[in-house]
Amino acid sequence: MELNTRQTKHLRSLAHALKPVVRIGQKGLTEAVLAELEIALDHHELIKVKIAGDRDERSRIIDDITSQTSASKIALTGAVAVLFRRNPEAPVVDLKKNKT
Repeated sequence: MELNTRQTKHLRSLAHALKPVVRIGQKGLTEAVLAELEIALDHHELIKVKIAGDRDERSRIIDDITSQTSASKIALTGAVAVLFRRNPEAPVVDLKKNKT
């Protein structure tokens, strides 16, 4: 899903109060972690993910997550990434008022 600048800013503001729902540790991106990410994205649409490791490793993991889950990276601050994926059956986040 392509998001415009206004929608991205809106999602970043909504994510500010969120706590990470998935933590990725030393073992990296496993099948179990991917399954948890899928569940969290389906249920919440907008999530925070905390990732252990150095900058290059975190960047690689975020790229892998976005490609395997079809989620959009909204923000990456230090070890915490904000991801968004629209649930077409039961949308949770309202983006209609932020389209322009």
